[in-house]
Amino acid sequence: MKYRELSILTISHLCTDLNQGILPALLPILITAHNLNYEAAANLVFAANITSSVVQPLFGYYADRISAFWVMPAGLFLAGLGLAAVGIVQNYWLLFLAVALSGLGIAAFHPEAARLANYVSGEKKATGVSTFTAGGNIGFAIGPVFVIATVTIWGLTGTLFFILPATVVALILFAHRSRLSAAGYNKAIAKAVFSRQPDEWYSFFRLTLAVSLRSVIIFGIDVFVPLYWIHVLHQSNTAGSAALTILFVVGAVSSLIAGRLADYFGQIRVVRVAFLFLAPLLPLFFHTRNVVTATVLLVPIGVAIFASFSPMVVLGQKYLPNNMGLASGITLGLALSIGGVAAPFLGRLADSYGLENALTFLGLLPILAVPAAFSLPSPQIDQDEAGRQKERLVISGS
Repeated sequence: MKYRELSILTISHLCTDLNQGILPALLPILITAHNLNYEAAANLVFAANITSSVVQPLFGYYADRISAFWVMPAGLFLAGLGLAAVGIVQNYWLLFLAVALSGLGIAAFHPEAARLANYVSGEKKATGVSTFTAGGNIGFAIGPVFVIATVTIWGLTGTLFFILPATVVALILFAHRSRLSAAGYNKAIAKAVFSRQPDEWYSFFRLTLAVSLRSVIIFGIDVFVPLYWIHVLHQSNTAGSAALTILFVVGAVSSLIAGRLADYFGQIRVVRVAFLFLAPLLPLFFHTRNVVTATVLLVPIGVAIFASFSPMVVLGQKYLPNNMGLASGITLGLALSIGGVAAPFLGRLADSYGLENALTFLGLLPILAVPAAFSLPSPQIDQDEAGRQKERLVISGS
């Protein structure tokens, strides 16, 4: 594993996803400053989601065919530039375009960065990719803190500070382009190696189903845990936000540990065990009426729901060894956006049938994810490697 190169990619991922964490925290301020209704505010989130997630597989497809290192620093810079402009534009549609530009930069960064994270991880791919994804999780988590440290003090014009970390880290990334490109791979050599191993599209589609179900669960928890804390457990708004913070902090640690376990026990085993544990925990969580019990349950739920993520990203890259950028674009972008699409339907369910019924439905989703996880076959690359190891053992023993 090339630790220096992986560290640069992880810090870059943190800085890129910092922008994803900033936007939700900015929305209440934008609603007040521009007198926006909820639909207009939701459209800003939609613009960011469409450009950052749905477009991401296109950048992945491009990365697989024309490995262009420059899209990473350029994407990182655009992600920060778009949100920096949010505080100074006066027109709603310029605001919409600024948010969309930020999302486009986020989409451009991820596929090439995830592909390089795979290559610099060497033999310990799950460990490396989990470190890379943990950087994104941390960036998302500290986004609201960054808003408090800038916009709350200097007003909306404080968004101009968002360009600083994006510019600095983009320049660092560009300065290390030779090292990262060399640590990555020579495209001609990689094509020759992977041409012996066809892409497993059917297996990848099944993985996409599992990633999509997990995405719906994550978005549902993000929306409903604060509401559950306030309306069911009768706690304060601050306590509801604190509950989410606990969940995501535990999740970031879980992601790092899961990567190391996946390298030892295999990605599929970690994914299956994670969903098996989540299946009984989430219904139990939403049916408890004791705040202490609910808080304690946040820890194993955070472990279970985040443990599966980085192993699934690695599995996607193994299923599509000739299209790693596309695989990363789907598992990190498109499939995750399904949760954002499903969130309004969960909200409508709560409006029509009550919050507790919506929570019950959300609690049942991990049960559907279990058969999806157990349907995942071992990647052919892993099977071939296992066969080669057996041959070496036979030769060394004879």
